[in-house]
Amino acid sequence: MAKKSQDGQDESPGRLKQIRMVASLVHQANRKALPMVFASAIGTLVVFVVLGLLLGQALLLIPLGVLAAVAVGMIVFGQLAQRTQYSMLEGRPGAAASIVENMRGRWVVTPAVQANRNMDVVHRVVGQPGVILLAEGPGSRVGKLIGAEKKRISRAASEVPIYDIQVGNDEGQVPIGKLQRHLTKLPRNLKKDQVSQLIDRLNALPQAMQMPKGPMPKGARLPKGPRPRTR
Repeated sequence: MAKKSQDGQDESPGRLKQIRMVASLVHQANRKALPMVFASAIGTLVVFVVLGLLLGQALLLIPLGVLAAVAVGMIVFGQLAQRTQYSMLEGRPGAAASIVENMRGRWVVTPAVQANRNMDVVHRVVGQPGVILLAEGPGSRVGKLIGAEKKRISRAASEVPIYDIQVGNDEGQVPIGKLQRHLTKLPRNLKKDQVSQLIDRLNALPQAMQMPKGPMPKGARLPKGPRPRTR
């Protein structure tokens, strides 16, 4: 019992510290965010108080109003924190993979299965919809990367649906802030055991050759493959 109580005391300061940290980031990103949280909570409480006085049920509705105010405030705070996270990740390499890794449900992410020297990348996601290829970069450049990955996994995926999504703010792309909602709207084509089998097949594939990061040094040459033997 003493150990359990000690664990609870350790977790509580940690959670409060995390909430303060998130609140600080939200406040830095948007000075109106925290006032909006308090305004939504106070507004909810006022509604319950007024209803309680008008209906003569103040003893019942005011405590319910306090609970409702806290719940509404936390919901608004959560939404604002999520928007702040998206704004901080936008434009950074790997942002799409980071968003999916923190989604609820089983979404298995393999980051940067295809990449080029311009820091354009394709991440592979496996879930109940099937295989999802998330591309980060201009549409004029990532098309080749998506095509290369589709060709590489086509046999292992067999008849499994393969979706390709370009993440960004260009025409035809999905903004990073709408990616999570976009993925949850995809149809559930596979059962859980089929997802596991698909992951095993894809993991058995040889890794794609990744391009080195940054510009190629002057005078450097690509390694030559082994020469064929002549008889």
